[in-house]
Amino acid sequence: MKEQTNIPTGKVERAGRFVTTGLKVGTNYIKHYTRKLMDPSITREALHQENAEDIYETLSNLKGSALKVAQMLSMDRGMLPKAYSERFAMSQYSAPPLSGPLVVNTFVKTLGKTPAELYDRFELKASNAASIGQVHRAAKNGKELAVKIQYPGVASSVKSDLRIVKPFAIRIVGMNEVDMDKYFDEIESKLLEETDYALELRRSQELSAQCAHIPNLVFPTYYPGLSSDRIITMDWLEGRHLKEFLATNPSQEVRNKIGQALWDFYQFQVHNLKKVHADPHPGNFLLRADGTVGIFDFGCVKEVPEDFYVNYFLLTDKEVLKDDVRRKEIYTALEMIHPTDTEKEVVFFSGLFQEMIRLLTHPFTVDRFDFGNEDYFNEIYAYMDYLSNLKEVRESKVARGSRHSLYINRTYFGLYSMLSDLKADVNTGQARIRELMR
Repeated sequence: MKEQTNIPTGKVERAGRFVTTGLKVGTNYIKHYTRKLMDPSITREALHQENAEDIYETLSNLKGSALKVAQMLSMDRGMLPKAYSERFAMSQYSAPPLSGPLVVNTFVKTLGKTPAELYDRFELKASNAASIGQVHRAAKNGKELAVKIQYPGVASSVKSDLRIVKPFAIRIVGMNEVDMDKYFDEIESKLLEETDYALELRRSQELSAQCAHIPNLVFPTYYPGLSSDRIITMDWLEGRHLKEFLATNPSQEVRNKIGQALWDFYQFQVHNLKKVHADPHPGNFLLRADGTVGIFDFGCVKEVPEDFYVNYFLLTDKEVLKDDVRRKEIYTALEMIHPTDTEKEVVFFSGLFQEMIRLLTHPFTVDRFDFGNEDYFNEIYAYMDYLSNLKEVRESKVARGSRHSLYINRTYFGLYSMLSDLKADVNTGQARIRELMR
């Protein structure tokens, strides 16, 4: 993959790249409708393909929060047209890397020395490149190391990037601006945290130690002396990303073992720690033939407020949800329905949420769940499509759902997605969760 020799860091230059891309997208629409006049059989898929290519090229070269939003959108299979989700998924671990001179410059600026002076061996060619930073392989005192380097200008461009990328997100997703406004503050706060490598280093050490007892999880050791506000040095973990791992045709036993480890990892964090690794895309996990999982990126951590936690997980209790009054209280606390809703709106949206909750919480209501059940996921996607086409949902003037639900829902969606790809059969029952809480 071609390396980048520079990244635009100024607001004006970055905004200019977006404007140019917007013009390209507009031209693509004109070309599409011109072709369609000549050939009515042409589908919108070709338009999506061209737009996805143009938008991704711009985002991948700008890096930072703009590319991170694309990564987030790619994880929600029901949100984007297929062309976008497939193209944007590349941001998870295969964006264009920075060139060697930019990497060396980062070391000199933040640690005062070149990589050659700090490590016994340092590979200038990146092993992986994503939205916020890229990873290089190194060695020191006989230890194989992974060195994560943040791209220049990422932290300072978060606010301006989100303002610029917002219209693209609204157009691609088809969501009302009022819905996007409610959650962009939450996204901004999390992205600012992700650019704080000192915070990430502390969280990585703390959460790794707190989760170290969970079977079949492997965490690296971190090295503060070889880290800075834009560099994190840790042990190199062996393993494969999900897609590569599945290509080795692992046994069902190994798939189940890995699936259980991932399930336990997330339930322990949510229920015991009230904070959770909230970036569950395949690029953050390394899977191994022995059924163990390497976990190494705690840049995005969502702290779960107690009142939100209590109400959110009451949604998994069938008996509680049978009580109409109690259910309305929970929906109101979670901002799924609003005090300004008419009685007709309360009944309508409560009915929609009740069915959605029945589907999404099903794994919590049984002792074991087979995430290889394609019928289950097809039912979810079909219901999501149904919701997105409802006039009442499209024209709703309020965003439904607490800002805290954004990253918690994203976490569980990402977890479900990985378990589905693994086709893992997992112990998901309440007894297992109570055991983890002990």
